[in-house]
Amino acid sequence: MKKEALGMNIKTNMKLPEKVTWILDRLSEHGYEAYAVGGCVRDSLLGREPGDWDITTSSMPLQVKALFSRTVDTGLQHGTVTVLLGNDGYEVTTYRIDGAYTDGRHPDQVLFTPSLLEDLKRRDFTINAMAYHAQKGLVDAFDGVQDLKRGIVRCVGNPADRFREDALRMMRAVRFAAQLGFEIDAPTRDAVRLLAGNLERISVERIQAELVKLAVSPHPERMRELYELGITGVILPEFDRMMLMQQNHPHHCYSVGEHTIHSMQQIAPDKVLRLAMLFHDIAKPLCRTADADGTDHFHGHPEQSAQLAHQIFRRLKFDRDTMDAACALVRWHDYNPPLTKQSVRRAVRKAGTAQFPALFAVKRADILAQSDYMREQKLAYVDAFEAMYQEITAQGDCLSLKQLAVTGRDVMELGVKQGREIGEILNWLLEQVVEVPEYNDKDWLLGRVRDYLAGDRRSSTGRNL
Repeated sequence: MKKEALGMNIKTNMKLPEKVTWILDRLSEHGYEAYAVGGCVRDSLLGREPGDWDITTSSMPLQVKALFSRTVDTGLQHGTVTVLLGNDGYEVTTYRIDGAYTDGRHPDQVLFTPSLLEDLKRRDFTINAMAYHAQKGLVDAFDGVQDLKRGIVRCVGNPADRFREDALRMMRAVRFAAQLGFEIDAPTRDAVRLLAGNLERISVERIQAELVKLAVSPHPERMRELYELGITGVILPEFDRMMLMQQNHPHHCYSVGEHTIHSMQQIAPDKVLRLAMLFHDIAKPLCRTADADGTDHFHGHPEQSAQLAHQIFRRLKFDRDTMDAACALVRWHDYNPPLTKQSVRRAVRKAGTAQFPALFAVKRADILAQSDYMREQKLAYVDAFEAMYQEITAQGDCLSLKQLAVTGRDVMELGVKQGREIGEILNWLLEQVVEVPEYNDKDWLLGRVRDYLAGDRRSSTGRNL
């Protein structure tokens, strides 16, 4: 294979990890070509730390297995063997040509090839279609380096062909632009608009993964690009409704969708936090009412948004922990208790201790994405709310059953049988302690349980159990 046939071949100072170099050298010593390839090359050229290192080679899978003592058959039918070195795994894949993608997701067949160029041709974007070897240098057949310099995401070859092969590449184009701060070139954008409907054929798990990567990227505002290119109309139609819903109210200056995008920019790139902002107003289009003067209101939208977000999370098959955490923040994002210690303790008890202190970040992001109207007052309220919360937690006030001075076992020892009644009693005691923190004393609490068992079912505040 002639270097000239592979396009631009640039020597760089790219430094490969020792284990990657060892794998490449071992393959070379036995007469095989081998290169680091794909995202690891892209990230190295950009001065970023690659998340993993992939290797492409002219050797066949069984030949790779014969050269290394510890391997995993990751996908032999696709030419991939994982080489294990210590605690690290490196995917080594034979040069290949993909057959037709009749399902729009996977090639019907994979053909192995001795040509690195043929392997690079099948890849999605020019910035991901570069290969590197310390002695042979950089192989850049499709001007990936120039696209890195220009900040462009561009398909290898015909964009429509690449997207018909795998529709998820359309989301990946926007995601790479969001992660790198790049723009998508015009022909690639045009092909996305034409073929966005093909995303219906992609598994929700793959769509979820790309959506999360975009959401936690340095540029979550690229959600707008998903909308403009017709992608959210397929994967998240609720977002389209938000983009189309204006908010005629002094507190707002954007549509619901634009407000959502701005709020995502105002919060840390944490998965739960960014998803909470993405969905915090998702049900506003369903809750809108208007006064006689045309002022819009969205009464009940936090609870309805939490319910709708839960449906979306389940539809996209998110894990339970992420779903529960984000939905709780959505449900309570507009909750503003009076600023007394007693009210704040009640708020924490009502919303759940797990929502704090993240809820303050959500509330600030929401406010900063609104109009300037009363912004300083609203932010001052959140600051005071958080300061009071911190004071309460610093002095050790009981806010959850874990902090209660008695346990279910203590209650059982007084003669209560195991079952629902124990939980009811503990929650009854917790309500009293939240009202008066000094009540969190084991002897006092057990005394109240004895009173309850003796027939006095009223709490110290007069409420019935």
